Amino acid sequence: MSAVNVNIGKESDFGKESMSEKAFDWQQLDITIAGLQRHYKQGDFTPSELVAFLCQQDQEDVNNIWIERLSPEQLAPYVSALNLREAESLPLFGVPFAVKDNIDLGGIDTTAACEAFRYTAAKDATVVARLIAAGAIPMGKTNMDQFATGLVGARSPWGEGKNAFNSEYISGGSSSGSAVATAKGLVSFALGTDTAGSGRVPAAFNNLIGLKPSRGLLSCEGVVPACKSLDCVSVFALTVDDANTVLAAAEGFDEGDCYSRANPFDNSARSYGAITEPQTVAIPLPEQLAFFGDEQAEQLFHQAVGQFKALGHQVIEVDVEPLLTAAKLLYEGPWVAERYLATEALFEQSPEAMLPVIQTIIGGGSKPTAADGFKAMYKLQACRQRADTLIKSFDALLMPTAPTCYTIEQVNQDPITLNSQIGTYTNFVNLLDMAAIAVPAGFLPSGVGFGVTLLGPAFSDRYLLSLANQYCQQVKLPLGATGCALADSQLKQSVASDTVELVVCGAHLTGMPLNWQLTERGAIKLREDKTSDNYRLFAMSDGRPALVRDESGAISRMDAGEGESQSILVEVWQIAKSELGSFVAAIPAPLGIGKVELADGGWYTSFIAESRAINGAKEITQLGGWRAYQSELAVS
Repeated sequence: MSAVNVNIGKESDFGKESMSEKAFDWQQLDITIAGLQRHYKQGDFTPSELVAFLCQQDQEDVNNIWIERLSPEQLAPYVSALNLREAESLPLFGVPFAVKDNIDLGGIDTTAACEAFRYTAAKDATVVARLIAAGAIPMGKTNMDQFATGLVGARSPWGEGKNAFNSEYISGGSSSGSAVATAKGLVSFALGTDTAGSGRVPAAFNNLIGLKPSRGLLSCEGVVPACKSLDCVSVFALTVDDANTVLAAAEGFDEGDCYSRANPFDNSARSYGAITEPQTVAIPLPEQLAFFGDEQAEQLFHQAVGQFKALGHQVIEVDVEPLLTAAKLLYEGPWVAERYLATEALFEQSPEAMLPVIQTIIGGGSKPTAADGFKAMYKLQACRQRADTLIKSFDALLMPTAPTCYTIEQVNQDPITLNSQIGTYTNFVNLLDMAAIAVPAGFLPSGVGFGVTLLGPAFSDRYLLSLANQYCQQVKLPLGATGCALADSQLKQSVASDTVELVVCGAHLTGMPLNWQLTERGAIKLREDKTSDNYRLFAMSDGRPALVRDESGAISRMDAGEGESQSILVEVWQIAKSELGSFVAAIPAPLGIGKVELADGGWYTSFIAESRAINGAKEITQLGGWRAYQSELAVS
């Protein structure tokens, strides 16, 4: 972080707030959300002191980050609102963030990087309001490709977005300022938007986490549309843990957004957990990988693939033709008409107010007919059908975030072609209703970042975050352009002490009807295992399993066939202690929770049955497990 030392007295620009008693060495600042939580707990500084320090940083704005940076007077109400709150009471207490300037911040102008479009927002966008309610402090509105039309960051009257590592190179867009502000440590996280890759491409070029949530997971109420039916609010963060924290604070159904969708239980914040089993990670066929001559980018991608293999995951090659075909529809098809609709009044009255390249792109949106729209919808539906089948063949898809990174001069000389190339692996994602998270994967010879993206179906966000966290903890790249090291994940640190290993043997097994009761509580499957030889399994008259310990053989053999006890196949799951109580409360008699001996001789928390459970029950011990019994029933 910056070497500047700031010792703000008790009379600050933000009023008479409580201040820390000693000066803090700002070289030791950890700007991550987890880091700030630790600083506040230790009393290193107050939100007022942090904000005052950040306001002094990068005042020349050499990277063209800001359209409007809030003044101390404008920031004062946000800081003052935290004075009577304890740091532990809010998940984002005193956390500074930036807002892309097509997202409303109440009382502040929104421009979408077009002066003629400027208006003062009457209220916060829903997503901004939720973050502020969680304790976050908005530091300003960030630069962007005009009307969010571009993946380069070089299409703004406020100046071309310059990469955080090399100012001759593009920052990526359209969320250029939000990405660079986060990469340089001026904020802990930032909001962007993502229609065709605007929340992922800048993350890659600036060595960041770029979360593009499932469509509708974050409200777009108060966001200037680009393509209203496809738009997503995105999150730039320095760590995966931070991205998950922001998502948890910002998500939620919003009636004010007609495209908002409720988040299912199995994608809730509690589903973010450690990946403990090998996953099937797919990559495109070799002939479908394009890097446009950038051999180093190609090498970095395959290096990332090697990291997933090193983590024990199975990597398979798949034909991603349906995805690549869908990608061409975004700009070659009629969806550009949505961009025209969003700016129709300005375009018809003062088209010269737009940058020439933006005017050309948006102007094309007035030409498609309704027939063109339906033709494209049919093509897209055909792609979706094939894509849905493809996605079921793996757990996650791994692709480059962008094929390469260009200089600002190169992009200005050929803005349309190079912008299109940059979107090779991003344009299809929202069209096909997928979730995605971009993660750092190294640096190109120019010094700028290169990234890869994990993709999955809608509402696989927490699973993708979990897998991304495992990968980032493996590669341990520095945070953005701060030079700070990535700390061990909070998730990794909390697993052992805050969880219980729970053995399940019946309807809670993977794929069984009650498995959701585990997954919606964030439980993670650790392994398959077996009981010791001292157990017998019964199918009760109500269709549930009963696992009974029998060392003496005193239990009547009933329909036991050979009648010998044997080991029973089970699964071991990891569940948070805080969730175990509600899980146990839902278990009806005569079943309960006790201890079961597994084959390794250890005793584990598990389902057990009272002795009366076997009255009228059918013994199925000889089948070796509940899954085999269900298979037998299916056959009969």
